[in-house]
Amino acid sequence: MRKIILTALTLTSFIFSGCSLDDDDNTGGNTQQPTIQDLSGNLTSDLRLIAGTDYNLTGALFVKSGATLTIDAGVTINALAGGTDVYILVERGGKIIADGTAAAPIKFTSSASSPQAGDWGGLIINGNAPLSRQNGSSSNAATEVNNTIFFGGDNIGDNSGVVDYVILEYTGARIDDEAEHNGLTLNGVGNGTTISNIAILHGDDDAIEFFGGTVNASNILVVNAKDDMFDFTQGYAGTCTNLYGVRENGYVAVTSDPRGIEADGNLDGNSPTDINQSVFTINKVTIINNASGVNFSDGIKVRRGATATITDAYVMLGAGATMSDFIDLEDSKGNATASTSITVVGNAANGLDISDVKNTPGATINATNGVAGGADATVFSWTGYNF
Repeated sequence: MRKIILTALTLTSFIFSGCSLDDDDNTGGNTQQPTIQDLSGNLTSDLRLIAGTDYNLTGALFVKSGATLTIDAGVTINALAGGTDVYILVERGGKIIADGTAAAPIKFTSSASSPQAGDWGGLIINGNAPLSRQNGSSSNAATEVNNTIFFGGDNIGDNSGVVDYVILEYTGARIDDEAEHNGLTLNGVGNGTTISNIAILHGDDDAIEFFGGTVNASNILVVNAKDDMFDFTQGYAGTCTNLYGVRENGYVAVTSDPRGIEADGNLDGNSPTDINQSVFTINKVTIINNASGVNFSDGIKVRRGATATITDAYVMLGAGATMSDFIDLEDSKGNATASTSITVVGNAANGLDISDVKNTPGATINATNGVAGGADATVFSWTGYNF
């Protein structure tokens, strides 16, 4: 893992009095003293980013416990194309209020003149909600991209704030084959948090990943994720509604096994005897691979002790695109549970084999051929994406 170089944020007396950044974690590698528009370091008290001004994310910004980062509707945050060194992490006890509107969404994007996937590390939110774990051990885990910062707890209703009508672009910086930044990472986030109306575009790894927690999410659009579109692991126990994932023609993968849905009961299948493994629900999901010559490993993959209830799913391929498995509930580190239930329409045009269902655990699978179903794309009109 690369060392993350932090900058201290000094505030002038005429801008946003009442917010501060603590530089205790400064490595000394960067002596820049940025203005309030150059965001990085440790946010230790409340900060509001006001509409009408664009802001620059120049390093890793940590929203510490007790602090709230409020972002007005219509604000754009331009992230330095610094890969794994540039991201926002809301720590346990901290909050983000990014409450945009359809008319004035909040945008997190790359500042590069020619932006591309992986320019910056995305948005990470850590909460105090439960995780899968060994019986008798604490619900506590290290953040994948910074193992000195922890997440998890026992507060199902924990509230980390609001992320609504938000666009995340060119995210997903990769550290190595075992650790990476996603577009939106939800670590032990509780169901007191609002996650809705999100567009995650052109990311270098997973678009959205849930590491445990109980948070519910709705109306999530994913376009051109280079790895998984929707990823669930480490005891996630919430409900997701209206998910739409599409890979466009011409887009390439960066992993050998990109999936529409990937779900693990425990973290990476390494703790098959964990308690509190993933039991979650997805209502209405569309998964489309339109990338000619690019293979999807699985449309829907549920494994390693996970229990999924998926209703009204729709999966299709574009011309020349391929998919190794339509539905796969098997894995060398453990299968999905028999309580898993999936109702899905597969569009059998362009070579999609809807009979390709791997179901050793004997879960309930209702797969039919058709040309309609899944998520309601009309709710994403605010993004301007052309379906």
